[in-house]
Amino acid sequence: MDPSFVPLATALAAYAGRYPGESDVAHFTQWLATEAQPFHRETLAGHFTGSAWLVSADGQRVLLMHHRKLQRWLQPGGHADGEADLAGVALREAEEETGLTDLEVMPALFDVDRHVIPARGAEPAHWHYDARYVVVARGSEAFAANEESLGLAWRDIADIAADEASDASLRRMARKWLAR
Repeated sequence: MDPSFVPLATALAAYAGRYPGESDVAHFTQWLATEAQPFHRETLAGHFTGSAWLVSADGQRVLLMHHRKLQRWLQPGGHADGEADLAGVALREAEEETGLTDLEVMPALFDVDRHVIPARGAEPAHWHYDARYVVVARGSEAFAANEESLGLAWRDIADIAADEASDASLRRMARKWLAR
């Protein structure tokens, strides 16, 4: 295994110990062990991404973006672009997509989600192996959307957890957050 992959392999093993019932972890571990370039979007079958469960300093709200391409409310995140430090990717994407500064990323892997991204133009349908990290807003909560979103909004985490119409992975993260 490439030495730069070891921190993620260690984080995935720790995550699997905390959440033994989540099946996506096995897919992540296998992808990391068998794919030569798992962090590159040029790997057309799939690639790792990093996302931020971006919570307010009081831990009561999460900042979501209305994703322009997917037309859904989701957490900020994006492609690793070759970077194996997915916590760093989550932090970078949170800053770029929200305009917030004074953010702090928590080192432990918070959630994993493997999902298909539909084909778009010349890009085929492919898997995203999304590693999610808690990122805390330590400063101003005044955000500024970029071109990747149709809008941003702070949402009450308890409301997301209880809303069956919310995205299933958002509900799962909200429930994990509330159970911590």
